[in-house]
Amino acid sequence: MSLLVTGIGELVTNDPALGRGPLGLLTDAAVVVADGGVAWTGPATAAPDADARMDLGGRAVVPGFVDSHAHLVFAGDRAEEFEARMSGARYDGGGIGTTVAATRAASDEELRGRLRGLVAEMRRQGTTTVEVKSGYGLTVEDEARSLRLAAEVTAETTFLGAHVVPSEYGGRSDAYVDLVTGPMLAACAPHARWADVFCEPGSPHAFDGDQARAVLAAGRAAGLGLRVHANQLTAGPGVQLAVDLGAASADHCTHLSAADVDALAGGTTVATLLPGVEFSTRSPYPDARRLLDAGATVALATDCNPGSCFTSSMAFCVALAVREMRMTPAEAVWAATAGGAAALRRTDVGHLAPGARADLAVLDAPSYRHLAYRPGVPLVRALELPG
Repeated sequence: MSLLVTGIGELVTNDPALGRGPLGLLTDAAVVVADGGVAWTGPATAAPDADARMDLGGRAVVPGFVDSHAHLVFAGDRAEEFEARMSGARYDGGGIGTTVAATRAASDEELRGRLRGLVAEMRRQGTTTVEVKSGYGLTVEDEARSLRLAAEVTAETTFLGAHVVPSEYGGRSDAYVDLVTGPMLAACAPHARWADVFCEPGSPHAFDGDQARAVLAAGRAAGLGLRVHANQLTAGPGVQLAVDLGAASADHCTHLSAADVDALAGGTTVATLLPGVEFSTRSPYPDARRLLDAGATVALATDCNPGSCFTSSMAFCVALAVREMRMTPAEAVWAATAGGAAALRRTDVGHLAPGARADLAVLDAPSYRHLAYRPGVPLVRALELPG
């Protein structure tokens, strides 16, 4: 059955061929949905007939947010760690071990319930595509379990056995890298699309450049696409490694050299920025303006996780990007939709041109600008379509 969604006061298509500017803006617009996809987009006055009709009463519509970096399979709570950071404690990734212990002790049903609850929470805030990482099990069995559960809710599953070195290995350890690149990868690859690593030589809990390269090379040999936690805490080799290996995304990008910016601008690796982390750790924000002016492709994501950033709101990240990272509202909305799709190398989401998946997010507002203009207000939700 086809459905005509009309009464759209402002429509962000992210297709310049359909409307004004990079966002492909249309006013007084309509969308025809059929078989789960966008069949037609254009002015409401030119809309074709459809089997059913839905009128949005002048509200704005944007493509569903594409959250390309999230850690949703976990148990436990780290609110006390957050409170300590707000009192001046430094974040270095060490608290991840607390979540690892809680996650290992949790049942499948406990993990599944938290995971599904967070995905539903995201959808209520306009997110229709989400990437979900493992990384809080750090044993062969627990990492494989995390990815099996993640695959129940998304096709974008990421093996992050190289999140941190678990405590039983006593600090940075090549023996643990051997486990990650051997038995753990073999058990996890069937349930994953991507491989990731926390490349952060400045942290005693994470992985240096050589170890990160070994993890990524093994992931690529197993047929997985690549992503990298890069340059979050200090300048380091992560971004260059991501670009050199053709990773889809270098995530965080907080501390960048001129060579890092040039590499991102000259390659296909997307710079995925996670401003909720800086908000939640009182760290410097990435310089999105510098990346955009250089010609790099920028995405925004939540990094929803129990430690460094426990928000599921892409709209909040859009507002932070505008206020703190010198992005325009249009740039931030594009980065949260089409940018996220680019970071996942997806062409079926992040836009509302014919052929796209019918992922529409509706705002209780007349324009996309209100996502940054009214921070913290629950304006946006995924549009639930019949069937």
